[in-house]
Amino acid sequence: MRRTFQQYLLFTLRSIFFWVLAFSFMVVIRYFGVFEEKGVSILPKYEVPLLDLLTYVSISGIPFGVFYAAVEFLFDRYLAKSLSLGIIVFSKNFIYLVTLIFLVSFVVEYTGYVLDVSIYEERGWWRTNKTFWSIMIFFLVASLVFSFIKIANEKFGRGVFIKMLLGKYRKPQEEKRIFMFLDLKASTTIAENLGHYTYSQLIQECFYDLNTIVRKYDAEIYQYVGDEAVLSWSYKRGLKRNNAVELYFAFNEKLHTRSSHYQEKYGLIPEFKAGIHGGTLMVTEVGSIKKEIAYHGDVINTTARIQSQCNTYNASVLISESLLNELQLPEKYATKNIDDLLLKGKAKTINIYSISND
Repeated sequence: MRRTFQQYLLFTLRSIFFWVLAFSFMVVIRYFGVFEEKGVSILPKYEVPLLDLLTYVSISGIPFGVFYAAVEFLFDRYLAKSLSLGIIVFSKNFIYLVTLIFLVSFVVEYTGYVLDVSIYEERGWWRTNKTFWSIMIFFLVASLVFSFIKIANEKFGRGVFIKMLLGKYRKPQEEKRIFMFLDLKASTTIAENLGHYTYSQLIQECFYDLNTIVRKYDAEIYQYVGDEAVLSWSYKRGLKRNNAVELYFAFNEKLHTRSSHYQEKYGLIPEFKAGIHGGTLMVTEVGSIKKEIAYHGDVINTTARIQSQCNTYNASVLISESLLNELQLPEKYATKNIDDLLLKGKAKTINIYSISND
């Protein structure tokens, strides 16, 4: 709950910041008559200092930013799985439209009261008022921009989208990162028993449950490959609060809290195995038609091969010794030295440990 609240609070602060800027930008546009056409009155002009207008109107961005974040959070957490994307987008925009009607009406009346001017006296003035609908179009576009930035951050990882816009990854860059390869145990047997359609539903539900906790542990979804998910952290975020290990056991707990559902629908409780490793590798932007961020280096290959040893040693989680030594695992976790292993394709051995919380 604490991590969830922190994530929500951070998103709310970003939402407030964005909408305060949006409200301020709208005021500046009107104040200087930008885009104003002859014969079209956007707002009555009064001799009011720009700073005062910015103060009164921008403050309105705070409650709207809080409300916007709450709606996004509730839809993402409780409705994203059951509703189609089209219905979600329509529902959100309808809620925002109704909210803006009340908010803009209140701002207009409050601003008139504070500045001691009569702006609009008739109730329901917004129905035929060009000013109101120009504001609505502005903020609907702003809402789409905010949603676009949110989706892009979820796609590429926090902060990566901005770096792509700035062209940072046009040339390969060296970064230090932690990776986790997460794979469904006994996937071949399960697929044969369930059939491809039901098996696909199972994987879909498992990864949905995974996505509900990814943000809590500052992880990024690098890619999905069949029944395998590849997660990534910057080295600092992966080590912080042992995120790179805690996520696995939180995911395992999430699956077990829904064990009755999985047992009833699929006749099993899904279990995943994981390999974790970190180090320095190269990151670059690839593709032109479908742009993606790609990681190249030995860290990726080593992590995949560590995960492939889980079945051999009957372990749920395997981690490299080099990464384990940098973590500060609490006593609830037990570690066991597997051995120095010569992984396939490797010239040197790598020491691997198993982790359990029994």
